[in-house]
Amino acid sequence: MDATQDMTQNVAKRHRLSTRLWHWLNAFVATILLMSGLMIFNAHPHLYWGDFGSREDYAWLQIDDTRTTGFVRIGSVRVETTGVLGLSLGTNDKVRRVAFPGWATIPTGYDLAAARRWHFAFAWAFALGLTAFMLVSLFNGHIRKDLHVRRAEWSFSAIWTDIKNHARLRLGQKYGLSNYNIIQKFSYIGVIFLLLPLLILTGITMSPAMNAAWPWLLDLFGGRQSARSLHFIAAFLLALFVVAHLIMVLLSGPINGIRSMFTGRPMAVQKPDQGGPLP
Repeated sequence: MDATQDMTQNVAKRHRLSTRLWHWLNAFVATILLMSGLMIFNAHPHLYWGDFGSREDYAWLQIDDTRTTGFVRIGSVRVETTGVLGLSLGTNDKVRRVAFPGWATIPTGYDLAAARRWHFAFAWAFALGLTAFMLVSLFNGHIRKDLHVRRAEWSFSAIWTDIKNHARLRLGQKYGLSNYNIIQKFSYIGVIFLLLPLLILTGITMSPAMNAAWPWLLDLFGGRQSARSLHFIAAFLLALFVVAHLIMVLLSGPINGIRSMFTGRPMAVQKPDQGGPLP
C-alpha cells in the first residue's frame, strides 16, 4: 500500500450519507422557498403582530416607496433603500415599485399566484425532508455521536477556547478540528431543531384550511399576522446562517469542505506541527 492510500484510509469520515443528501437537497429547496417567499411578501410588504393587518394598521416592518424613493421602516427607524429595496430598476431600466427586486424572487416578474404554487410545492419537500433527516439521524446515531453536546463541552473554558479559535481563524482540518466544535453544534441544533420547525409551523398557521384543522396553532403563535411575522424573521435568520456558513467554509478551506460534503471524507492533510495525516 502506498503512502497516498494509507493517508486516505486514515482520514476520518466527516459527513454521513444522510447528512450529505439532506444538505444538498435542502440547499436547493430552501433557495426556491426563499425566492418564492419574497415574491409572496411583495404582495403586501408589511408585517404586523396579532390576528389582523391592513395598510391602515400599524406595521412593525414596512418595505415600501414614496414613488421617488424606496425605504425600509422597522418600528420608528426608517432607512432609505432606493435601488435595492422598495424601489429598484428592472429589465430595460424600468422602475419597479416592489419590496424585493426581480433578481431575488421567483418568478422574476410580479405573479403572486405562481409564487404561491412554487412555495407550497417546495414546502412539502422541505417539511418531509426535514422529518426524514431527523428520523434517520436518530437511528444512525448522527444526533448522539455528532451533535450531542457532552458535559466537558459545556465548560466556560471549552466554549471560550472555541470562540478564540474562530476569532483567530483557526478553522478546519488543517488545525485538527475534524469534528463539530461547540459553536457548530449550537448552530446546527438551533437551526435543525428550532428554526426549521418554526418555519414549517408558522407557515402552516397562515393556511386557513390548517386553522380549521388545528386552531391551537393560532393560539400558539398569537394570531395569523404574528405567525407571518415570525415566519419572515425565521427566514431572515436562516439566510444569515447560510451566509455565516458560507463564510466559514471559505475561511476553513473551501475545496476540502465541499469535497467532504460530496464524498463524506476530507482530503488527508497534515497538522502544522506533525508529519502524519490527521486522525
